[in-house]
Amino acid sequence: MPAQCVASHKMSTTSQKHRDFVAEPMGDKPVTALSGIGEVLGKKLEEQGFDKAFAVLGQYLLLRKDGELFTEWLKDTSGANSRNAASCSQCLREWCDSFL
Repeated sequence: MPAQCVASHKMSTTSQKHRDFVAEPMGDKPVTALSGIGEVLGKKLEEQGFDKAFAVLGQYLLLRKDGELFTEWLKDTSGANSRNAASCSQCLREWCDSFL
């Protein structure tokens, strides 16, 4: 598949929030900056000590960037559904591919 087709396909399957997050360094962004994490899930994560995106990234890295383990952890920790957990995992994976 030509690169431009892959790029346009990728663009259509991710949200603007996702694209914004993976486009730049994480810095001190709140947990709600992560794709798939809204106010409700963000509050639940904050209550567990994960108030910043980098804290969730740390958990992702502790799980050795294993998307399946991470999505299960996120569902258990915050009550996220499978779609939101997968969105967050994909967002972190793409961020790591760009910045680590």
